[in-house]
Amino acid sequence: MAEAHLDTKTSSPLTEIAQLPSLHAPRNDGTPLDLDWVMAVQANTSAIERRAATLPGRRSVKKDHQAAWLCKAISLIDLTTLAGDDSEGRVRRLCAKARQPVAQPILEKLGMEGLTTGAVCVYHDMVPTAVAALEGTNIPVAAVSTGFPAGLSPFHLRIAEIGESVAAGAKEIDIVISRRHVLTGNWQALYDEMKDMRAACGDAHVKAILATGELGTLRNVARASLVCMMAGADFIKTSTGKEPVNATLPVTLTMIRAIRDYQDRTGVKVGYKPAGGISKAKDALVYLAMIKDELGDRWLQPDLFRFGASSLLGDIERQLEHHVTGAYSASWRHAIG
Repeated sequence: MAEAHLDTKTSSPLTEIAQLPSLHAPRNDGTPLDLDWVMAVQANTSAIERRAATLPGRRSVKKDHQAAWLCKAISLIDLTTLAGDDSEGRVRRLCAKARQPVAQPILEKLGMEGLTTGAVCVYHDMVPTAVAALEGTNIPVAAVSTGFPAGLSPFHLRIAEIGESVAAGAKEIDIVISRRHVLTGNWQALYDEMKDMRAACGDAHVKAILATGELGTLRNVARASLVCMMAGADFIKTSTGKEPVNATLPVTLTMIRAIRDYQDRTGVKVGYKPAGGISKAKDALVYLAMIKDELGDRWLQPDLFRFGASSLLGDIERQLEHHVTGAYSASWRHAIG
């Protein structure tokens, strides 16, 4: 039941070899800041919320189809630990889970040997440990940076932190924007900040965390998304996971429509990462259905879509074990850290 492109409209899942896809979207080099375009962006909150409310009931995949979609979800997870008590041992265990996300007998039954998560995401201090633990794989290490989660440290230190993480081996950098630039409508400052951070990342891909739960309105979310893409963000990401409100369906719909608008105008594909609060397999299916509907199958690959998650993998593993054996295992059997 290995797959690369999942289709709910066919009688059986499409089959290909089980490995991370080798697709790589071209980097987003950005565009000059177009304030006319930014200020023209609006967000019809009631319409967005109505559309988002219909999604959980519109897509229902069962049996082999559901298992295939859940395997796809695993390949899109940034398996994450961002706790104050992180240790090298915890990070090594997390990396082992990323390399072998589901028990081998279950993967063999599914025909998904070789399945891994999309990346491992850690604090800067844990980058060398994660890089060493993932040696010999194609699983990248992502580092949260720039004074995560508040992003309020001196700017030169935030830039230096990016450089340190890249030097330590991080292939992806999750930066946090200064929320005040959005809340005060200082789009030039946001653009300049994002552009400098993108430059500091060098060859490492940059994910811009908007902290959408602190931006006030969906219009602010849409405009901030667009400005970060203009400044060269390879991904836009909802949240740090530390805000009171993290990823939601209305915010996701707003951000991926900004991605679609940017791609329509520039021809450049930008990735999307919802993070925080996505812990159930059924929720992952809703997000994947939304991405498929709004952006298309090309975004169902790790170079253009990621889940920022820590506990999601455990629930998916339980669902896959149930699919194969007919019984649910205890959740403690699938602990990660």
